[in-house]
Amino acid sequence: MEYNSEKATLIIPEYGRNVQMLIKHAKTIENLEIRQAFIDKVVLLMQQMHPQNKNIEDNTEKLWKHVFRIGEYDLDVLPPSGEEPKPEDYFKAPGKIPYPNIDTRFRHYGNNVQVLIKKAIAMEDGPVKDGFITTIGSYMKLAYRTWNQEHYISDEIIKNDLEILSKGKLKLVDNTSIDTLANANRRRKRPDDRRNNDRRNDRRSNDRRSHRSNNNGHRNHRR
Repeated sequence: MEYNSEKATLIIPEYGRNVQMLIKHAKTIENLEIRQAFIDKVVLLMQQMHPQNKNIEDNTEKLWKHVFRIGEYDLDVLPPSGEEPKPEDYFKAPGKIPYPNIDTRFRHYGNNVQVLIKKAIAMEDGPVKDGFITTIGSYMKLAYRTWNQEHYISDEIIKNDLEILSKGKLKLVDNTSIDTLANANRRRKRPDDRRNNDRRNDRRSNDRRSHRSNNNGHRNHRR
């Protein structure tokens, strides 16, 4: 009996030993066109093994890189991109992702609020801008409640914070309701809450029925 531990090490285990053997066999094919067609079929097979990645961007390019890595970069075939992957490409370090620097006293509102405030400042005065400012205030209140659920948040706090963040350039109109997003969030949760209550009531009813049946059984047993 031949054990897997005695066989060649799998370079990329997620594709299994058969794919590795097929790629190894492709090296022995002398005809270039037949070898190219053979590897194309192997790539399709690898794609079928992981169909959840089919719609991922650059998935085909990733599969070809894996083919060349399994073949130890000794395959005389050409990927659709026209460039053969090289060993140094696999070990290439990814570029740094820029992280936004938020220079503000109110970090709990997040960076999106800063972007919205800048956009509102650049808008022309009018009802559209007033509605946009109200939406910003509503979003700020929702964000404040998310991170400070134990504390009461008043509209005056949001108005003052908005004025500070915009350096006095944006102000909420008096008597403006900024609970729009919060109320919409509550309405979304209500159907789920009702379902949960119905489930609790059903469980209680079942428990009562089982309790009654058990009591009746004990009485009959005594008789």
